[in-house]
Amino acid sequence: MNCELLATCSALGYLEGDTYHKEADCLESVKDLIRYLRYEDDTRDVRQQLGDSQIVQNDLLPIIIQYRQDKSLFDACIRLMVNLTQPAMLCFGKIPDDPVFRHHFLQVTAYLQAYKEAFASERVFGILSETLYDLLQLDWEKRQEEDNLLIERILLLVRNVLHVPADPCEEKKVDDDASVHDRVLWAIHMSGFDDLVKFLASAQSEQQWSMHVLDIISLMFRDQTPEALVSAGHARSVEEKQKDSQELEALREREHAEKRSRTFQRGNRHSRFRGSYVVQGLKAIGDKDLIYHRNIHNFNNYTHDTDKTVRRVPKRNRKAQECKDKRRSALNVRLFLREFCVDFLENCYNRLMYLVKESLIREQTQQHDETYYLWALSFFMAFNRGNGFRADLVSETMSIRTFHFIERNITNYYEMLLTDRREATSWSRRMHLALKAYQELLLTVNEMDRSHDESIRQSSNVIKSNIFYLMEYREIFLTLLRKYDETKQPHSYLKDLVESTHLFLRMLERFCKGRRNLIVQRKRVKRKKSQNKKKGSAPETSPEVLEETWKIVEEELKTTGFQLSESVIENIVPFDATSETPLEEQRTEAMVRVQDALLARLGPESLGLLRAAREVWPEGDVFGSADVEPEEELELLKQILHANLPRSSPEILMEEDDDGAEIEEEEYEPVQVSETEFNLLDFIKRFANPSIVRPYLLLLKSYSKNTPHTNHCIARMLHRLAVDLKMDALLYQLSVFHLFNKILSDPAAAAYKELVTFAKHVLNHFFSVAAQNNKAYVELLFWKNVGAAREMTEGYSKEGEGKKPTWTEEEEEELRKLYMEHRDSEVPDIVETLLPLLSNSNRTRRQVVTQLVHMGLADNAKELKKQKKGTRIVLWTEEQEEELHMLFEEYKDSDDVLGNILKKLTAKRSRGRVVDKLLSMGLVSERRELYKKRSRSAQGKSSGQAMTEEEFLAEMTQDALDDSVDKDDDEEEEEGEHDSEDHEEDKEEERENSQNSGIKSQSFHLTVERRADICAMVNALHEEGMSGPLLWLQNCLNKTAKDRKDDGVSQPVPLVPLAEANEEAMENKSFLRLLRKLGIRPPANEQEIFWRIPAKISPYQLQSAAAALTPNEKEPENSEESNGTRNPSEVQRQEDEEEEEKDEEEVSGEQRAQTLRALLLARKKKHHTTVGTAPVSDLNSGDDSDGVAESRSEEKTSTKRSRSRLMDDDDDDKEETEEDSSTAKDMDTNGDADSDREDISAPLKRRRKMVLIDEEEEED
Repeated sequence: MNCELLATCSALGYLEGDTYHKEADCLESVKDLIRYLRYEDDTRDVRQQLGDSQIVQNDLLPIIIQYRQDKSLFDACIRLMVNLTQPAMLCFGKIPDDPVFRHHFLQVTAYLQAYKEAFASERVFGILSETLYDLLQLDWEKRQEEDNLLIERILLLVRNVLHVPADPCEEKKVDDDASVHDRVLWAIHMSGFDDLVKFLASAQSEQQWSMHVLDIISLMFRDQTPEALVSAGHARSVEEKQKDSQELEALREREHAEKRSRTFQRGNRHSRFRGSYVVQGLKAIGDKDLIYHRNIHNFNNYTHDTDKTVRRVPKRNRKAQECKDKRRSALNVRLFLREFCVDFLENCYNRLMYLVKESLIREQTQQHDETYYLWALSFFMAFNRGNGFRADLVSETMSIRTFHFIERNITNYYEMLLTDRREATSWSRRMHLALKAYQELLLTVNEMDRSHDESIRQSSNVIKSNIFYLMEYREIFLTLLRKYDETKQPHSYLKDLVESTHLFLRMLERFCKGRRNLIVQRKRVKRKKSQNKKKGSAPETSPEVLEETWKIVEEELKTTGFQLSESVIENIVPFDATSETPLEEQRTEAMVRVQDALLARLGPESLGLLRAAREVWPEGDVFGSADVEPEEELELLKQILHANLPRSSPEILMEEDDDGAEIEEEEYEPVQVSETEFNLLDFIKRFANPSIVRPYLLLLKSYSKNTPHTNHCIARMLHRLAVDLKMDALLYQLSVFHLFNKILSDPAAAAYKELVTFAKHVLNHFFSVAAQNNKAYVELLFWKNVGAAREMTEGYSKEGEGKKPTWTEEEEEELRKLYMEHRDSEVPDIVETLLPLLSNSNRTRRQVVTQLVHMGLADNAKELKKQKKGTRIVLWTEEQEEELHMLFEEYKDSDDVLGNILKKLTAKRSRGRVVDKLLSMGLVSERRELYKKRSRSAQGKSSGQAMTEEEFLAEMTQDALDDSVDKDDDEEEEEGEHDSEDHEEDKEEERENSQNSGIKSQSFHLTVERRADICAMVNALHEEGMSGPLLWLQNCLNKTAKDRKDDGVSQPVPLVPLAEANEEAMENKSFLRLLRKLGIRPPANEQEIFWRIPAKISPYQLQSAAAALTPNEKEPENSEESNGTRNPSEVQRQEDEEEEEKDEEEVSGEQRAQTLRALLLARKKKHHTTVGTAPVSDLNSGDDSDGVAESRSEEKTSTKRSRSRLMDDDDDDKEETEEDSSTAKDMDTNGDADSDREDISAPLKRRRKMVLIDEEEEED
């Protein structure tokens, strides 16, 4: 030992019996030891020398027991012990690989184990508990910085002592016996330190120690399992006894089988000599038969590998080591820990887990501290499930945030497992811990489903709907199974992964069973293939072809006069500034592109590329000088065409067995998120993959050591694949059959009935397939994907069936010529034009498109994509907007504004797009302004002009068709747009349309009768004492109207009741009926809670609705005015007009019937006329019909005049009072009249159809 260290230790004092006598300079000596530890070397020599002298056992612990009142000495001793007891892993950084440093590491660990045994004393923890209690009694105002440091050091000291690993050589004790760790825990319990830990976890003022508390708790339960603590002190249940008896019976059967086999192997009499035998048919190393020198009863186990040396497995290929097994502590320790768990769950769990989670999210903790959080989550939630499940005790960790936190950590751990190879074991253990936490969350959600409380079951459904909706949570088990590596992840990890997958699928099956369709999220990454791999080496061309190509290009360039169009110049980009390719390589690529354009006989494009490249790379005159003449450019292009330029060799594209995707360099674009309908069978089909089946079969190899539940999970998954999906050919593999043979021949096979039944099922199917397929036995040597499995059972495809069709040189040249001839023609689809012109009529569209892209005539297949139904013009140019504005100004006073605009538009667009553009440009304020105006029939008759038959029928059906035509056009436009989109987006659009159809069908325009109903409902609610909620609703409507006026944007606004009276009103049926009357919609789905003001309601309509909420018993109709009150004469005039309009609606049906009878009479007259006088008779019949119509309608002339006057007045009112809120009422009145006319026009349409049919028969 070092002399200075020895002298310093001697200066501390000495122990005499149970009494310690300190020296005068004891405090300075302790400080000197702390200083020595600060400057120790890499071998930790100071720490080893102090451990060898047993300074903790003989000096430091007696000092803190006897001299607790000496605060400075007590603080220094605690500080020194914290340093001495820190883990060896922290001292050395990692477990050293060097033998010398490994020896020092083990020596330090041995000293720590001796320290831990010394701390297993009630007196020591009693002193620590009293000191910590006194410090916690101080208020935070009186607590000094030294007090906080001492609290932290005491917690660190206890943490370090509990962290010391057990010595496997010294502690060779059985279960239920007290180990050193158990004795330390019992000392903690007897001193009351565990109560202080629970106080620190629950006290609001001590939340800064939350991470230290969680460390101590996790180390206290290091060797425990939740199941063992739950059953502590309780009698064994019937299920446990039955389970133990089954395991014992399986062991007895296996033992009896081994005894029987040994009996059969034993001969009738003892043979002194083992004998020698010649085995016929089994060759030895040479050509002779094998000579066997052992007892003959052992011959069945003979192999050629018997005497071979065992091949050493490389370290990187060895299986991952399992963690040490858990041991059962003494009963009194388990009982104390069980009570600790119960108290911790009831008083501390939710708060402590919240604080730790916040610290982790804010990164206020040390590295890898999240592992303590994951352990605590899985341990205490498992204990809660076993100890009478209560969801409120673990409510903090039962959320989607927790699922997301764990899923993110699993992903991070897996990425680090692949990158940090040196620490792969540590990352694997952390990943296993995160998986256990995820599994426990699923088990708790599954337990919530069985609860008798309806609210808990509803919360479980909400959590499950979120888990199953998001793709990350659905596919995490698929990813983990596919990426399983037995060299990095232990057997226990695979067991938990298989059980978690089984639980998840069971929950998903139950969730989908009661629902017709389940909508889930789908993410898709669009991959853009790199452009530099499309073209490989230059096509081999003969000199004759090059000469012919050059003649065509030269003639084309001379024809254009070496002038390039603007479109060609804009599309040429010779240099990519964002590319990582060096400039020199890009210059070579630009030269190759010029050559490719020349080979494709694209003269202007090649010349444009040459000039653009000259501007980018002017140095060296590689692409010509700056003042080059056109003739020189032509010569330069000819040289480039005949040059042998270096080209990048095309990379070989490989295919993956899993999904057949091509592996090539890709540029990832942002993830596209969409929704689609979930299909459980399609999801299970994704498990039909060899990379997923192999982990299950690897776990099945240890079937005799697995629990019955684990074997059931394996059998259930294999049953899904082999029976439900009929993919049993995936299991036709020699190693699988060898495993099945082992199960079937097992003496204890009766304990594995499920596995035996499944193995027989698969073998029976294989032999039936082998009877039809003579290659089935050869297929056993290989793992098969889905395609190979289907071929094995259904038959192999013919040779060359799946190969791509080849193109001869003549066919390529023919396709090139046809494409060059028709590429400038304005045909809508050039591929459809080329197909009938090809000599080989068997070519499909896909083959032609692929060949055009391969030959470089088209950049990609999207350019040749077949045009879908509907217009694809979406963007409006400035010229098109000006043209639309001019057409609107020209036809805005016509009867059919929109029809005339559509006829005159240069770029043809759908009706709905034109309407949307007019609205966005502000030319019209609403769609009604673009409807066809009604024909003034009364004015025509009063002026003496007769209506033709077409005008009559058009006038008769115009009101019914105005709205429907626009609606049909909009639907056709939507269909055209949807045809060009994906199937998933189409489904999503249909769902949105169906969801909002009920809302869109409502009209918010308040009629007189509707306003009367609203006022009556408002007065009734006022009488019920709901004036406060009505005022709140009125303020909400006015505020929303003001916001929409100011912002110019309309969005759904929720009605959030904050006051108690408003919340009660939202539960009142009368109040909700009023909301529906006003057009406010209820929550659309489970994710919405509040009622919402729809975005389609304009500010004026909102103000009108708000004004209707003012109680007015005398005249509720007048309350609709929001901008001011009208004088009585205006109100009286409007009421007179409305009465006249109602009278007109009553007589309109009779008028139409009389006119139709006149039309029929005219048709009869036409039938009796001769062919030669047809024009005259037609004219006369028209006059007669007009006369009859006029004679029959003389009785109603006064009503017609009033109707025409009323229509004129309505039009004038609309122009004068366009911004007045009362127009909503007028327009709705007209709308009601239109709906009446629609009802009347329905039988008239049928009559018109009958008239037309009679006319056709008469003409025939």
